[in-house]
Amino acid sequence: MATELDNIFLIVTIVEFIIGMLGNVFIGLVNCSDGIKKLKVFSADFILTCLASSTIVQLLVMLFNSCLIGLNPYLYTTYGIGKPAGMLLYLINHLTTWLATCLSVFYFFKIAHFPHSLFLWLRWRMNRVIVMLLTLSLFLLIFECLLVYMFTDITLNVTGESNLTLYLDENKTLYDKLSMINILLSLASLIPFFLCLASLLFLFLSLVRHTRNMKLSSLGPRDSSTEAHRTAMKMVMSFLFLFMFHFFSSQMASWIVFVSWNNRYLKFIMLPLNVFPSCHSFILILGNSKLRQTAVRLLWHLRSHIKGPNPSPL
Repeated sequence: MATELDNIFLIVTIVEFIIGMLGNVFIGLVNCSDGIKKLKVFSADFILTCLASSTIVQLLVMLFNSCLIGLNPYLYTTYGIGKPAGMLLYLINHLTTWLATCLSVFYFFKIAHFPHSLFLWLRWRMNRVIVMLLTLSLFLLIFECLLVYMFTDITLNVTGESNLTLYLDENKTLYDKLSMINILLSLASLIPFFLCLASLLFLFLSLVRHTRNMKLSSLGPRDSSTEAHRTAMKMVMSFLFLFMFHFFSSQMASWIVFVSWNNRYLKFIMLPLNVFPSCHSFILILGNSKLRQTAVRLLWHLRSHIKGPNPSPL
């Protein structure tokens, strides 16, 4: 029977799900309708649409997992749901993270400017670079899925024990295997983080160089290029912050499984996992002029519709 804490967990999960769905559905609809009208898809809009679609699926899978854990964690093992649900969640998390990484790299090549021939060569082939990153993520996904399969297979097969740590202490080899798998998954997850961090650092260097050139030209430190640099840096920094928050929460949840599968704190460690897909969409909306203006017009229209027409003066 669900306790009061379980009810709180489910309510917060549903609220996070609704918030995330609103933002990502809005991004998908605006970009799709704009692409249909103009019969042209820009790379940034295409990546944003794919990211929003991936995040919508991610939110649905996370809601399904959270409801199962909130109602009865043993449903995972009793009906064999745990392994496919865990694999699907990891797959969609991987895809969402790498699409956000590709968006950060796209902003770097689109906005930053360096006279170096290698940068200019890569910038000219920016779309190919994005495709190569997605191909790299596919190869990493195959490797990581094998690790996740082994991890879930071991943990779910021993959930009948009251304490997973006590069980694993009797089998030191199994414990070391699980620890190594978790470390390898953590290292693989840090690759997109370092790519985004590199994009952020190079954007900063490009901004410093551009600002210095503007001052030397007596044109002032603020112009459209400067604002574009700062906006892109804010979006990449926001993604990095949310990614780190999501990463550490997932790591903590994984290690709590070692203590006890039915640990009551596992549910509340999972709540921060929904912050990334729920909040990132609104950061993307605020950082994209087209999405931001459309959102303002929509809110103004809704506000006018709720208030109704102003009465005409007598």
